[in-house]
Amino acid sequence: MDIIHLLPDSVANQIAAGEVVQRPSSVVKELMENSVDAGATSIDVLIMDAGRTSIRVIDDGKGMSETDARLAFERHATSKIRKAEDLFSLHTMGFRGEALPSIAAVAQVQLKTRIAANDLGTDLTIEGSRVVMQEPCSCPVGTDIEVRNLFYNVPARRKFLKSNQTELGNIMQDFERIALVNPTVSFSLTHNDTLIVRLPAANLRQRIVGVFEKKLNEQLLAVDVDTTLARITGFVGRPESARKKGAHQFFFTNGRYMRHPYFHKAVMDAFTHLIPEGEQVPYFIYFDVAPENIDVNIHPTKTEIKFENDSAIWQILQAAIRDTLGRFNAVPTIDFDVQGRPDIPTFEANPTQPVRAPQLEYNPDYNPFRKHSTPRPTDDWAQLYDVARLQASATPDTSMQSEAPDLFDTEGDMEMSSDHFQFRGQYILTAVRSGLMIVEQHRAHLRILYEQYLKQMQSRSATTQGLLFPEMIHLAPSDAQLLDEITDALSSLGFDITSLGGGSFSIQGIPSGLDGVDASTLLTQMIADAREEQPAQSALSDLNHRLALALARNTSIAVGQALSAQEMDTLLADLFQCENPNMTPNGKPTLAILSPRDIDQYF
Repeated sequence: MDIIHLLPDSVANQIAAGEVVQRPSSVVKELMENSVDAGATSIDVLIMDAGRTSIRVIDDGKGMSETDARLAFERHATSKIRKAEDLFSLHTMGFRGEALPSIAAVAQVQLKTRIAANDLGTDLTIEGSRVVMQEPCSCPVGTDIEVRNLFYNVPARRKFLKSNQTELGNIMQDFERIALVNPTVSFSLTHNDTLIVRLPAANLRQRIVGVFEKKLNEQLLAVDVDTTLARITGFVGRPESARKKGAHQFFFTNGRYMRHPYFHKAVMDAFTHLIPEGEQVPYFIYFDVAPENIDVNIHPTKTEIKFENDSAIWQILQAAIRDTLGRFNAVPTIDFDVQGRPDIPTFEANPTQPVRAPQLEYNPDYNPFRKHSTPRPTDDWAQLYDVARLQASATPDTSMQSEAPDLFDTEGDMEMSSDHFQFRGQYILTAVRSGLMIVEQHRAHLRILYEQYLKQMQSRSATTQGLLFPEMIHLAPSDAQLLDEITDALSSLGFDITSLGGGSFSIQGIPSGLDGVDASTLLTQMIADAREEQPAQSALSDLNHRLALALARNTSIAVGQALSAQEMDTLLADLFQCENPNMTPNGKPTLAILSPRDIDQYF
């Protein structure tokens, strides 16, 4: 009996959708890329409920005829390629012909489209790969496609979608990537009937500044090099724009966003010794490579690209960035400014007091080989035995001592010396009953502040310190959306933030006790930390955890900061009042104890 059979097209499309359509942002990406391939000059994206309810993309491209509109939803139907050799001369974003049939297999799709040669357009409705209706309609030239109830027939996939905040963040991320590589096209993004961002057609630098913060314009240096292998253009940030997290870093190849850790290393190597270790600089690098020298047909998401000459391009990229840093004097130079130098007297000859040769004085009676009287070692063996016996009796027997505990026991180890010693500006050493305790000051303060901020958020007891002059901050659309979502939680920490629209915010107050802190930098770092932290608990408790940890991480004492005896004593006392003094909130040890046996082994 034969057991192998062909799958129905609807089932095959749902299988393909598992790779192509992973979440609502995948739908937005595919539809926007189709609009770009259609030559659109204006693309509007309208989202409802982070893509769960509706995703609508409207463009003014060339549109489709009645036949093309129907064929577009058939598997492997595409206008981008005709033969296998065309895979190595791609000039469009899409080419497989899988996106639209995969989307139609797991959603309800309505398409309205018209080409300029026709007076009427086509209205096509498809549900779960089944054509429900097709009829002529009146519509403008271009395409208007709406995807409703994504994964309505695959409840398991719909169940595992993330929160609206997370899914909207992913949508905005893909929106930004397409907008950055098509500056001559105007874009808009609307969520739940609220306009989030509108980007008019502009040049590349204006588009980057429009998508992200305006102050980024002052930090960008132009990169432009043309070789036989590739042309590399774009911008890199100045060394002073480096930050630990949240740096905007993008690679594009032939108008397509890509991830490339190998090329990322080339960029960062060019900044060696210019930025602190562990920090990142923003960059927007665009590669223009002959299509036959790259392969984009590696992964369905098309974010991985294989280069034929990647090692040579690596060297070209690094050299181009170093040349840019040199041309714009972004490399730190030796400061020859003599202002405030010490007044060093110069020699001036005086004819009345002629220069004399220095006189050499020595002791003629000194003899280095003369014997000096030194105490001779005793030959009294009885006396030597007595001394050794006394030393042995004074040395404690450590053979019966137990190992020191790995963690600090707040019940049994609270007997602590009142004298503390700071080592290398990082560790605090103090004696406890079980041995010598070493505390990492930054991590200890991180634990203290984390629990303090978490309690304030839960009880909403934080106090706000108003700023004399409110600070303005402009965020990228994805960061602005995240800040809107967490404004209430930030208020419970003591922040006073007002949205001005268009990604701009006014910081009018910060938590008390943060004197001297740059409010805009602190908030930017907190947003980056909150975005990168992985959810661990329920939505509200996880948000509180992420924000408390982000604020504590950015306000705790730094490694290398000198502490007075009173400050060290207060830090240790506060640490051992915490619920878990042994670990930071992200699981790193705050202290270690050397037992007497460990110390005796060195002697």
